Amino acid sequence: MLRWDSPRSWERLDPGGMRVLIESFPDQLAAAAGMAAAPPLEAPPAIENIVLAGLGGSAIGGDVVRSAFGEQLRVPFVVSRDYRLPAFVGPRSVVIVSSYSGNTEETIGSYHQARNAGARIACIASGGELATLAEADRMPLIRIPGGLPPRAALGYSSMSLLGCLASLHQLADPAPAVNETVRLLRLRCRRYATDTPERRNPAKKLARALRGRIPAIYAASGLLEAAAVRWRGQFAENAKNLAFHHLLPEMNHNELVGWNLPAPALRRLGVILLRDRAEHPQVQRRFTLSVRILRKKSNVVRQVWSEGDSRLARLFSVICLGDFVSLYLAALNAVDPTPVTVIEELKAQLAHGGALSAAAAPESTSGKR
Repeated sequence: MLRWDSPRSWERLDPGGMRVLIESFPDQLAAAAGMAAAPPLEAPPAIENIVLAGLGGSAIGGDVVRSAFGEQLRVPFVVSRDYRLPAFVGPRSVVIVSSYSGNTEETIGSYHQARNAGARIACIASGGELATLAEADRMPLIRIPGGLPPRAALGYSSMSLLGCLASLHQLADPAPAVNETVRLLRLRCRRYATDTPERRNPAKKLARALRGRIPAIYAASGLLEAAAVRWRGQFAENAKNLAFHHLLPEMNHNELVGWNLPAPALRRLGVILLRDRAEHPQVQRRFTLSVRILRKKSNVVRQVWSEGDSRLARLFSVICLGDFVSLYLAALNAVDPTPVTVIEELKAQLAHGGALSAAAAPESTSGKR
C-alpha cells in the first residue's frame, strides 16, 4: 500500500524534490511579488499590441496574466508559442521574450524577429543565450532565480510579466491581488500538503479517483483558461500521464459529440470541471447540462471550484490544487515527478540533427528507467 502521508516516504517517491517546490510555492510568489513592483520597461508611445513569446513553463505565466488581468489591458495581449512571431509585430509592439533557461530555440528566434521588426523588447530569463543577447543589445532583462524546473518557476515568470505590464501602464497596482493570493495559497497548501491524511486531503482524493485514467479537463473561457492549460501540463510533466482540455462554450459545439465512442474507453476517462462563480449565466447552465451527459459516459466526474476574491487569487487557487493532484498522481503512477527525460532527449536530438533513441521513450508507470 502506498504510504504518502509520511515525509520519509517522499524521499523515495520524489527524489527530485518536486514536493518541496509545490508546497513552498506561496513563498516563491511572495518573494517574486517585488518583481511586479519593479518597472523594467519605459512605456513607448502608442502601443498597439503586446506579445509574450515563450514555450512550456516559460509561457504559462503569460496565460495566467492574460486570464487574471486580460479585462484590464488596453491593447491586445497575445501569448506566442512558436518559432515565428505574429506578422503584426512592428515598431508599435512590445515583445516580452520569456525563456527560463535562456536557451529555448523557438524563443531565441522570436527575440531576433522582434529586434528586426523594431519592436520594444524586454526579456525574462535565469541566464543562458537570451540573457547574453539582452545584455549585449542593452535590452531590459529581468533575471529570475535559476536551478528550478521551468514549470516550478511560475511565481517568478508571472510576477515578472506583471511588472512589465504595470510599467507599460496597462494594469492597476497588482499588489492587493498578489497579497491576497499569497495568503490564500498558504492556507490551501496546508490543506493539500503531503502530511495531511487522505481522508482530509482533497488533492489526494482526486488523484486516487484519477489513477489509471486519462483526465479530461474542462473550464469556461476566460479566467480559468490558464488553469486548464496548467492542469494538463502538470499531469503530463509531473505524473507522466496523458491528459487533454477544452473550454466551454466551444466544447459544447464539437467535443461533446465525441463523448459517444468508443464507449468502453470513455468509461476509463476522468472528467474534471474547473468552475468559477463569475461564469456567464448561460455557461453555468451549459456546465449543469454537460455534467448530466458526462456522468452517463464516465465513472469519474468531479467539479473543482475556485476560492478567493480577486481574479488572481481565484485562478491560483485552482492551479494550486492541480499541482498537488499531479504530484500525488505521480506517486500513484510510481514515477519521479521531476525529470522530463523525453523532452531533454528531444532537445538534444534536435540540436544534433538526430532521431529519438529508444531510451527517450516516456517513463513507464512501473517507475523503471
